[in-house]
Amino acid sequence: MTAVLPRDTLTRRAPLWVFGYGSLIWRPGFRFVERRPAVLHGWHRSFCIWSTHYRGTPERPGLVLGLDRGGSVKGVAFRVAARDRPATLRYLRARELPTDVYVPRFVFLRLGGRRARALTFVVDKTRPSYTGKLPLAVQARHIRHGQGRTGRNLDYLRNTVAHLEAAGVPDPRLRALLRRVQDFGLKRSSGGMR
Repeated sequence: MTAVLPRDTLTRRAPLWVFGYGSLIWRPGFRFVERRPAVLHGWHRSFCIWSTHYRGTPERPGLVLGLDRGGSVKGVAFRVAARDRPATLRYLRARELPTDVYVPRFVFLRLGGRRARALTFVVDKTRPSYTGKLPLAVQARHIRHGQGRTGRNLDYLRNTVAHLEAAGVPDPRLRALLRRVQDFGLKRSSGGMR
């Protein structure tokens, strides 16, 4: 069954907050009037989804980010004007829900000293593309070698790390993973030169 946006989401004529934790941060693809650092409690960012099209292939799957249960995550919240809400939701439905791996969910974010209700997309743990918690070395290997229709998996990780840092919400775990991926490539090349 394909995940769908709540019915009233498309018909309401109110501003909308959208929470980005991965590629939405650096490539939102919709118009917004405000962009702010945000914190979401109860979820964490994780490379927990196999990518066999966009960042990998069936033979060499890559990994993409999902929001998984537990912890907290820093990301970016985008405020969409009421007039742009229907177009934004149509775009997000086409972008995030072509497969059943993400579930749209309204969550409450911390935006500085206040709370805001926002739409985000969390991982569906029942789907075959959900990886669960993978060891860092396994993540690094798949990210190092993954490449699909939208480019290299390593570029996806680099862009996410760079844009989180630029937004003032660095993620030390992703930074450590990036170092591991880069070290993995160096070890492979130096091992091949012996």
